[in-house]
Amino acid sequence: MQRVPEPELMDEEDQAKAYAEADFSEPHDHFVSLFRSAFPDDTLAGAVLDLGCGSADVTVRFARAFPNCRIDGVDGAEAMLGFGRKAVRSAGLEQRIRLIRAYLPDATLPLTSYDAVISNSLLHHLADPMVLWASVKRWGKSGAPIFIMDLLRPESEEQLNELVRQYAADAPEVLKRDFSNSLRAAYRPDEIRAQLEKAGLASFSVNIVSDRHLVVSGRLSSREAQR
Repeated sequence: MQRVPEPELMDEEDQAKAYAEADFSEPHDHFVSLFRSAFPDDTLAGAVLDLGCGSADVTVRFARAFPNCRIDGVDGAEAMLGFGRKAVRSAGLEQRIRLIRAYLPDATLPLTSYDAVISNSLLHHLADPMVLWASVKRWGKSGAPIFIMDLLRPESEEQLNELVRQYAADAPEVLKRDFSNSLRAAYRPDEIRAQLEKAGLASFSVNIVSDRHLVVSGRLSSREAQR
């Protein structure tokens, strides 16, 4: 299946509301558990950067799982961030989570570097995927754990339709549409490895972790961290 790009921002109010109200507990809890598996000896503390935080569901779950962290969540869609701020307040995490509207690669962030960089489902939205890898190098400290989870493009239209039936059968139409479009816009592992090679991050691993997700993970070396 050939890749079909989709819009970078999810800034429609009904779209943001549908995402904020949907139950993503299974994949988002999986995100946290996979991070632990990727970095089992890491007692994570300090500042974490969450790129493409959306409505902050992963951000909140990550903050609860790693109580010694504070997190700056970045997204370009104000509609998503509005629901994210409500989620942060509801969780009582205003002192540990800041949500920032900014656009990559030109974002101005509160810190010049972060102790870890995470991202969920941002890569396939970017018009230029190299923006994500450049951002990882720009804001990640030397030695920082990097954990990027994204969708995996199916191999056929039949496989795509089956995934939509399996995981979005009862979802609102806007979520069905977006899930289908996102699967078409996602990358295959070989495409991501080529991106990492180009970005100077060839030491990072790319692993398929479910029938619809893959993970890119690694630690920035002093050579890779862009300072």
